[in-house]
Order: sequence, then C-alpha cells, then structure tokens
Amino acid sequence: MASMRNIKRRKESIQSTQQITKAMKLVSTVKLQRAKTRAERSKAYFNCMYETVTSLLAKTGNIKHPYLTRNGSEKKAVIIITSNRGLAGGYNSNVVKLITKGDFNKEDVKVYAIGKKGRDTLAKSGYEIAADYSEVVEEPAYVDAMAICKEVLEDYAKGEIGEIYLAYTAFKNTVSHIPTLMKVLPVEVEEKEDNQKEKKAEALMNFETDEEEALNMIIPKYVTSLIYGGMVEAVASENGARMQAMDSATSNAEDIISTLSLQYNRARQGSITQELTEIIAGAEAIS
Repeated sequence: MASMRNIKRRKESIQSTQQITKAMKLVSTVKLQRAKTRAERSKAYFNCMYETVTSLLAKTGNIKHPYLTRNGSEKKAVIIITSNRGLAGGYNSNVVKLITKGDFNKEDVKVYAIGKKGRDTLAKSGYEIAADYSEVVEEPAYVDAMAICKEVLEDYAKGEIGEIYLAYTAFKNTVSHIPTLMKVLPVEVEEKEDNQKEKKAEALMNFETDEEEALNMIIPKYVTSLIYGGMVEAVASENGARMQAMDSATSNAEDIISTLSLQYNRARQGSITQELTEIIAGAEAIS
C-alpha cells in the first residue's frame, strides 16, 4: 500500500487538476452560449444558400462554366476546420478521420487548414498543406471566409485542383456534433426521379445579362457562405465538445479523489493501530 504522504500528495495534485477542469468547463459553457446563438442564426442562411444555388444550377441547362465542370485535375482541395487547442474529446480527430479514413488518396489531396490541430495531424501523416488559416477560427468573420474562398477558387481556376471539399463539424445541439464532409465544387445536382419535379425543371433559368457574369458573382458567394457557415458551426461544436470533455474530467477527478480519501483513511487507521500495538507491546515488556 502507498504511504500516507504519497496518497495525500496525489490527492492534492488531482484536486488542483479538478479546479482547472471546472474552470475550463465554465469558460466553455459561456463561449458555447454565444457560439450557439451565432450558429443557429447563420444556419438558416447556410442551408438556404446551398439549396438555392443547387436548385438554380439544376435549371441552367448545358452552360459551360469553369465552376460547374471538372477541369481535368485529379487534385482535391479539402478545407478542413478544426480547433487551435485540444482538450475537446474526439472533436478534432473525428474531423481528421473524414480525410484519413475516407476515399481520398494522400497524393491527390491539398489541405487548406483552418485550425492548428487538423493541420498538424495531417502534416505528420504526410498530407500537403497548401494554406494555413488557423488564426481565423477563434473569431470567424465573413471577410475571412471571403479571403479563403478567393484563394481556393483561384487555384481551382488555374487547374491546380479539380474538386473542392469542406470538412467540418455540424452543430446539431449542445451534446450532438456531427463530423461532415461536403462537396463544394463542382456543384453536383441530384437527378429528379419524380416526373412532376422533372417538368418543373424543364423551364431553364434565364440570366440577365450574361450567365457567365451571373455565375461569377453567385458561385463565390455560395462558396464563401458554406465556408463561413462551417466555421461558425465548428466553433459552437468545439466549445460544446470541450464542455462535455471537461465535465467528464471533473467527474472522473471526483471519483479518484473519493478513492484516494478512502485509501488515506485506511492507511491512517493502519498506522494508528500499529502504533497502539507497539505501545502495548512495549508496556508489557517493561512490566
């Protein structure tokens, strides 16, 4: 059995750790409330933009546009959104697995990293890090999403990449966060099997004045909106995951402290019993 001194020292160490996890849980709870409100407000726009653009492109006919057709490059750009800090359970690793455990060939992937954890893990695994925007994940802004979108679309227009994906964690509620991989470009329009829907799609979209000019305006806004929506939801998911992780850590620390307290009391009782036995034995020897 460990000595009373060692048990007491370990108990004090875990109590200090517990105070830290409690504080981190409180901080994450406050941040979560703010991020949750922001994510819920932007989610409607995020979903509406995606549905509107895919619906619009379903009625464009056979328009040839760089953003709507593959450019021949086998390279795939993955915009991955993780956090800059750990202690969030499986939040970061679950997003990374979308790439490492997915259908991507390592040689064909160019990573545009938003968040140090995802960047570092993929870099160690041998993936090409094309760009790093880790600083923007702390306080996501639409202008940051615009800058990322501009760089990625420029690489797409140059033919350096042939597909663009977004890997992030969708925020469902406080305790539910879903790792999501979304194909951003080229836009894939689902085929309608229902005859009535096919008839509605027969009326092609008319662009004024020019379809190429219109799509040059629409597609960047569409991509920017997806990136911004992904960042906002990812921040809410990160704080929710960290709050749960710190809550579990605090509970585990409490269990360990209870066990150590029991061990300490048993060791103390054993020490007292031994001292009494020695005193009685000594008294009998004298008499």
